[in-house]
Amino acid sequence: MGSVWTIVVAAGSARRFGQHKQYQPLGDRRVLDWSLQAARSVSDGVVLVVPSEYAESPEPGADRVVAGEDTRSGSVRAGLDAVPPEATVVLVHDGARPLAGGDLFEAVVAAVEQGADAVVPAIPVTDTVRSRTDGVVDRADLVVVQTPQAFDAAVLRAAHAGSDEGTDDASLVEAIGGTVQLVSGTPTNLKITYPTDLLLAEALLPGITYGRAAP
Repeated sequence: MGSVWTIVVAAGSARRFGQHKQYQPLGDRRVLDWSLQAARSVSDGVVLVVPSEYAESPEPGADRVVAGEDTRSGSVRAGLDAVPPEATVVLVHDGARPLAGGDLFEAVVAAVEQGADAVVPAIPVTDTVRSRTDGVVDRADLVVVQTPQAFDAAVLRAAHAGSDEGTDDASLVEAIGGTVQLVSGTPTNLKITYPTDLLLAEALLPGITYGRAAP
């Protein structure tokens, strides 16, 4: 039987935030520590992808720490290179999503183990959405995509075999003919983008269940 590994991507420059948001304090630890704990709750191993200047430092909760690349897809490929070949399920999670709790990780893993190529958490769009050129868009056909996303390991490796870029890994799986299954995400699973997001995350933190703590 294979194993489950998670790649936590925390290599961004955070230009909109103004500094490395993944290392900012949230509760009694850093933003990325919450992502690592949730990943650890379902994983046999965790790869953390960080800016190159942090790649030599060990991280609690990560089995391997590697330097990221200039793009998100490049950083995922760097993480995937560190995942052992016997892994059968690989998750990819944004280190800047500290509120994804253990239940969401369990849900995406279970769907892949039941045969899905790729599994993506998504939530409905609740605001009115307008195209700049075509007016209001029917939001009933739209969802907001989150991480963690889970993949059959062989499918994810095939999707990253080239140097293609995508805003998420599921789009690369679709590009090679794989299928993507949606599961219910959680509205509290916000991505830290601006300093004000940390204030909201701090308020939401007590309601999140993370699974077993990182060693």
